[in-house]
Amino acid sequence: MLERLLSALKARFGSAPALTEAPTGVDVLADMANRRVIRRYTDRPVDSALLETLCAVALSAPSKSDLQQADIVIVSDKGQREKLEALLPDNPWVKAAPVFLVFCANNRRHRLLFEWRGRPFVNDYLDPFFNASVDAGIVLATFVAAADRAGLGSCPISAIRNHAQAVSDILSLPDHVFPVAALGAGWPSFAGVMSPRLPTEVTVHHDRYAETGLEKKIAAYDRRREAVQPYRSQRYTETFGQAADYGWSEDKARQYSVPERANFGAFVRDKGFKLE
Repeated sequence: MLERLLSALKARFGSAPALTEAPTGVDVLADMANRRVIRRYTDRPVDSALLETLCAVALSAPSKSDLQQADIVIVSDKGQREKLEALLPDNPWVKAAPVFLVFCANNRRHRLLFEWRGRPFVNDYLDPFFNASVDAGIVLATFVAAADRAGLGSCPISAIRNHAQAVSDILSLPDHVFPVAALGAGWPSFAGVMSPRLPTEVTVHHDRYAETGLEKKIAAYDRRREAVQPYRSQRYTETFGQAADYGWSEDKARQYSVPERANFGAFVRDKGFKLE
């Protein structure tokens, strides 16, 4: 099992730590290192009790100062799902997902505690928005891990923030509650594909942040990823042309060469956050 863990890490990052003894839970670590994004599912339904259980497990995750600022909306009503799916034309696989969830950040409950006691909310700055967002992200990640352990496949959907106001209206989200991401899930119909990640020498730092040799390391990552998971198409060729070498760095530079979610800040402010 140790070899399986190290093999998964090497496939993911291009190298693996010099681990010589299997740690406790090595089988779980190996599964987590080998996890795949799943966008294709069987038509087998997911039991509602299992789904509720996974939500409860996810909401057992750490929470900033025990504020518990994450909510999960299980979208099972056909009409509701169709409205949300219509906002995601670039994600047609969502329609086939037996499960559709929306993970929300919720700073409203915290503020209501002050309202019920007739006290002013004196921390109306960026931090409440940030804390609630992080809580929701932790719960999302925990749900994904729990779903994996239960045999489900899943894929987060950040594109719902492209239509944050519409999603908020559809789900009747009140002030200080906003969507962070959605998630499609179901029983996998295939094993999925592992996405190689940047080497840990780029993303893991010791004692202080460092960027030594960063450009060369990312170029090497581009080559490694191209060898095992080449992009099927290139973005915005009408603007940038067809690149002879098209790796992760070029794809991401092209992806964010076009403004995206430019109105999200205004949406959040309309939700009542000051963001100062």
